Amino acid sequence: MMDGRCRAGAAQHPFKPALPASRQALTETNRLSIVALGSSSTAGTGASDVDRSYPAVLEAELRRRLPGREIKVLNLGVGGQSAYEMYLRLEGEVIPEKPSLVIWQTAVNDAIRDIGEEKLAKILRKGIHKLQEAHIDLVLVDLPWLPREGRYPKYDDYRAVLAKTAGENGVPVFPRYGMMKSWSGSRQFSEEEIVGMDGLHVVEAGYRCLGIRLADGILAGLGEGREPGKPTN
Repeated sequence: MMDGRCRAGAAQHPFKPALPASRQALTETNRLSIVALGSSSTAGTGASDVDRSYPAVLEAELRRRLPGREIKVLNLGVGGQSAYEMYLRLEGEVIPEKPSLVIWQTAVNDAIRDIGEEKLAKILRKGIHKLQEAHIDLVLVDLPWLPREGRYPKYDDYRAVLAKTAGENGVPVFPRYGMMKSWSGSRQFSEEEIVGMDGLHVVEAGYRCLGIRLADGILAGLGEGREPGKPTN
């Protein structure tokens, strides 16, 4: 079963975010509303259908594993967007949805364009503070592992900026880079199952695994987690 392959290297890349607003919403209203904000790997570029994007997989997993709860994952991914363009959408598109949790996948386009590390840090800080002021849980998503990331000489520097800014502001980071690298090294996936032929965009197996691993971590953070791979009924 492919879903088992998704958990290759899980112990090396733990993800159990503190989600106080989401816990409270689930307890008090039986509802969990999530906004997925990001660029092409949130929008689902490379998947055959939007239902195979990671937010769609995440929603299906959470509904399956939280029966009787009202679960909504809104996909606000727009291919090619920068961190600043996403920041500008927080006020008008994200916060009005009143989500308990925002999953913010960003910085890959900023790294590729080399916009400046301090500029990225400043944008991320402003976005983090805006969501924290609205009492919305936030998870930042690490940049993806790319087979040929050497094309972008400062790629690791931008990853470090995201990690450092998140850490300084108490924001958990979903360890996408390490997970994808583990999948590639596990020999349970071909490289093309994780990143497409263009060497840049995630494809369906990768999206499915990202959705499953996000669900694992969110459920653990909510105190609703079961051991991965165990039956749910």
